[in-house]
Amino acid sequence: MSQNSTGARGDTATVSALPPAESPPRHRWWILAIIGLAQLMVVLDATIVNIALPSAQQDLGFSDGDRQWVVTAYALAFGSLLLLGGRIADLFGRKITFLIGLVGFAGMSALGGAATSFEMLVIARAGQGVFGALLAPAALSLLTTTFTDAKERARAFGVYGAIAGAGGAIGLLLGGLLTEYLDWRWTLYVNLIFAAGAFVGGVLLLHRTTRDKTASLDIPGAILVGSGLFCLVYGFSNAESHDWSSPQTWGFLLAGAVLLAVFAWWQTRSTHPLLPLRVLLDRNRGASFVSVLISGAGMFGVFLFLTYYLQQSLGYTPVKTGLAFLPMVAALMIASTLAASVLVPRIGPKPVVPLGMGLAAAGMAWLTALDLSSSYAADVMPPLIVAGLGLGLVIAPAMSLAVAGVDTADSGVASAAVNAMQQVGGSIGTALLNTLATSAAADYLVGRDPKDPLVQANSGLEAYSTAYWWSAVFFAVGLVVSVLLYRRGAPEQDPDAAPVVHM
Repeated sequence: MSQNSTGARGDTATVSALPPAESPPRHRWWILAIIGLAQLMVVLDATIVNIALPSAQQDLGFSDGDRQWVVTAYALAFGSLLLLGGRIADLFGRKITFLIGLVGFAGMSALGGAATSFEMLVIARAGQGVFGALLAPAALSLLTTTFTDAKERARAFGVYGAIAGAGGAIGLLLGGLLTEYLDWRWTLYVNLIFAAGAFVGGVLLLHRTTRDKTASLDIPGAILVGSGLFCLVYGFSNAESHDWSSPQTWGFLLAGAVLLAVFAWWQTRSTHPLLPLRVLLDRNRGASFVSVLISGAGMFGVFLFLTYYLQQSLGYTPVKTGLAFLPMVAALMIASTLAASVLVPRIGPKPVVPLGMGLAAAGMAWLTALDLSSSYAADVMPPLIVAGLGLGLVIAPAMSLAVAGVDTADSGVASAAVNAMQQVGGSIGTALLNTLATSAAADYLVGRDPKDPLVQANSGLEAYSTAYWWSAVFFAVGLVVSVLLYRRGAPEQDPDAAPVVHM
């Protein structure tokens, strides 16, 4: 399959069907800047709030058990509604969907920045995810119809992919700068600047696109998958405040499993399924979906807990915390490029993805040795680089192969689905790791003086170490799964397949 890929954290989108050849828009490179700005805003929000979270928690007074919802609400809403967002763009028009997504995202960012309570902040973050799910598919569709020349299209998607790939690193650094020199609320208010620029440009330059009148929304499917994923994440989260044997824990987990099973059944009956099951049946593709899910769970978790460790245990400022993650992001991007352009085309995914899983597991296990006297250069940076290299070897091949070989008609939904897997993996992983971490901290405090600052600090270390160990377990399971499921040899190339771009 001929592909044009950039593996990175964040959104994944695909060029499904190529538009008919016609005269390209005169201001197409300005349109690329507008769409790239909107995409940067969406990608930033996956990481920018992480750095500000300790400050937000102190300001609004929410518990350690609740803090993960600020991260999870965005990822869960975005991941579970992305497939539906793509359908809405087809049905109601890409330009109007793009503009509504921008306005809604900005409005929810303003609400979050003005939050006076934990509940208000979480509602705003979920709202950002909802409008982000409208924005991302519409942006890629607009880019596809804007650039009709093959060479120009490749350059445009290369720029777009680079913007999305750098978004995670920019989010960490910008989050630190805004939190330290202004206020944590500006990590949300800054989206109004991005959205205003993209909206004005979009109104002036974007052309209205023809609606696909044959497209239909699979509303039952959207309700089933959204509610099923919510129940799973909520069940894992409840285990922190309730026991695993509590109906409020296992009841939600069971309900989530049942709803997702019904969703799978409904997709075989629906005339316009949200996720045609044929997309999941290829062996390499199935292995890639699982790999993305597992890597998302481990990756999102470590960003959250290492942020707290650096700020609360080592006393880092928000800016210093953001800078501390940059070597990991750089290693991830280098390994992603190497894996996608050199390793997988020559030797296939079977050796590459398991190696990445193993490196990521080793990096997570290495982080468990951190204590109150650890130094950055000797103790924090080396395991971060190892984990980043591992994640890069997993994410780029898995995302590429998750859409390789699909029919042109299914390429959009395959791409949306793999992005949803990463977001949902992050949601479930963050909820589960937070539950295990807070339980470990509570167990450590039993029989000790909770008012003793040293005891409190060590209980935090116990929590973080538990999260790292379980992240290592996730990646170890991913190693086994990827060894068993991926086919041997390099993937076959289909010269007639639609070009695919991963963000």
